[in-house]
Amino acid sequence: MVINPQYWSDGILRFSEKPYFHPFEVLIRLGFGVIFIKYAGQTLYPAVMLGFGYLLVAVGTGLLITPPALHRKFTVWSAGRFKSTFRLAGVGSFFVGLFITFAAVA
Repeated sequence: MVINPQYWSDGILRFSEKPYFHPFEVLIRLGFGVIFIKYAGQTLYPAVMLGFGYLLVAVGTGLLITPPALHRKFTVWSAGRFKSTFRLAGVGSFFVGLFITFAAVA
């Protein structure tokens, strides 16, 4: 995302056309949410990890009740609308990933 935002935007749009796009997004969010909740107590920052977990479960639940066509429409809209912020989001995601890794292994 940092080096080539257009590539990521195009990739998101291509992925949104796949028949498994919606269920995959739901399952990934719910699955990682449960993992964050279950193992939050074993990290340096259990309250933060618990918060991440509940946020992921909430988003996954919201997607579960969202019709797939509406989810795709939102994805297409947001991939175009926020493409200009992909670089910054990529940098932010990198540092959040480092924080999660540090909190989990330290």
